[in-house]
Amino acid sequence: MIGRLKGIIDGFGEDYVLIDVQGVVYEAFCSARTLQSLPRVGEAAVIEIEMMVREDMIRLYGFATPAEKTWFGTLMTVQGVGSRVALSILSVLRPSELASAIALQDKAMIGRANGVGPKLATRIVTELKGRIPELDAPEAGVLGLQSAIGEGVARGPVADAVSALVNLGYQGAQASAAVARVIAREGEEISTEKLIRLGLRELSQ
Repeated sequence: MIGRLKGIIDGFGEDYVLIDVQGVVYEAFCSARTLQSLPRVGEAAVIEIEMMVREDMIRLYGFATPAEKTWFGTLMTVQGVGSRVALSILSVLRPSELASAIALQDKAMIGRANGVGPKLATRIVTELKGRIPELDAPEAGVLGLQSAIGEGVARGPVADAVSALVNLGYQGAQASAAVARVIAREGEEISTEKLIRLGLRELSQ
């Protein structure tokens, strides 16, 4: 089985990359996010690989990080999620954003991906609740605060800061995760204005 490829970028397709490994060119299907992160043609690259073998097909799927590869496999355990849909989800959401969306049961965030309708989005967040891969799991304190925000029981300044960030155009899961990280670092005795300012800094990184 192939777990990783190290070679030279030989070319790109709409949804795949060609990698030359000592004269053998491999085709690996990737998310749009992974394709955008890869170097230009002729430059060296390393990508994580998930290899699928069927009676009539051998296909490679490439990922920029081990976290993305792990999430690919996790998503495919959900009924109705095949490789195309899993890559579509990973094209619009970073692994950390996907973890937050599932932790907060944010169906709308999952539904941003092409091929994911309301019913499938609901199934994904429901079936994967409590199954966030360890390498992407938020810290316990951060996840707890995110849950409080999502359930509407977070204290006033926190809820106000998240609301302000959402009004600025950020997704709810992104905003709550950013505010949660600020609280974890700065402590709970922090003003709404400072939470918003530091939250924006988190989101810009």
